[in-house]
Amino acid sequence: MQVTIKKLYKRFIQQPIYIHLLSAILVFSIIIVMVFKGLNIYTLHSQTVTIPEVKGLQLEEAAVFLENSGLRYNVIDSIYTNEVRPGAIQDMIPTFGSKVKKGRIVFITLNAKNAQSAAIPDVNQVSYREAYARIRAQGFTSVETKYVRGQYRDLVVGVEFQGRDLSLGEVVPLTSALILKVSDGGQEGSDEIQPEETETVDGT
Repeated sequence: MQVTIKKLYKRFIQQPIYIHLLSAILVFSIIIVMVFKGLNIYTLHSQTVTIPEVKGLQLEEAAVFLENSGLRYNVIDSIYTNEVRPGAIQDMIPTFGSKVKKGRIVFITLNAKNAQSAAIPDVNQVSYREAYARIRAQGFTSVETKYVRGQYRDLVVGVEFQGRDLSLGEVVPLTSALILKVSDGGQEGSDEIQPEETETVDGT
């Protein structure tokens, strides 16, 4: 048996084609191993982390959890909402609980410390629908209507907030509950708005 193996070995090394084939297989195997190892390092396949639940925390508080998880962060926007405290984290991309690679940048949206504001547009002596459209175009989301005594029906005669008449250009928070004061045309009993005549919007 030992003689047979020696003969086979001598015959093998005497054939260059076999040596080249074996060398090619060896080189190809080494390349495959190196490629997969490199891909594993590049993608940090074994180093995924879970984005911690930090909604409602101040940025300084959340930074501790993010950095401990090996994540970086970048504040990209701020909005105003009553869901969380002023200055707290409102949203994040990727979302809380997502699994991401270590070192990933997460993008944060904060709750503004102050409500965004806008100026009251010129709506005096224009139709209700036109005034309503102008108010909404400014970004106000809570707009109600009430009839007051006036000569021409359905003309806006003023804007009220917390029982006070607002002046043209006055700046108030966009979350303010505004009331459009609309002339009743001298018709008594028109204090209540009829559904077909108005569009009462509250928080939409």
